[in-house]
Amino acid sequence: MSEPFRPHAPVTAADVLAWLEETAAAVQTGQVAADDLIAVLGELRRASAACADASDWALLAAREEGASLRQIAPVFGKGYVRAPAARLEKLHRQALNSRQWLDILRQRADGV
Repeated sequence: MSEPFRPHAPVTAADVLAWLEETAAAVQTGQVAADDLIAVLGELRRASAACADASDWALLAAREEGASLRQIAPVFGKGYVRAPAARLEKLHRQALNSRQWLDILRQRADGV
């Protein structure tokens, strides 16, 4: 019998902190130009948006798999259900389920 698939985020807060410390040290020693920092700023902003989109997909998928708002709420850093409920309400204006949200993300990536 095979093990169940357990998804993990492709990047962790620890990964980002390690990269930040390494990059900050390089900046402090003058090894990084301002143009390079501007380029990485753009990369980080795009990655941040992609992570937010992935988070929205996971929220929709978790609800579809039966997770309650009370189960989800702690992930939002709050002990009440208003934060995920409000996010779901906003998402449902664009997509009814995680499959539709993924289709929207694919269309964005394709420039449609």
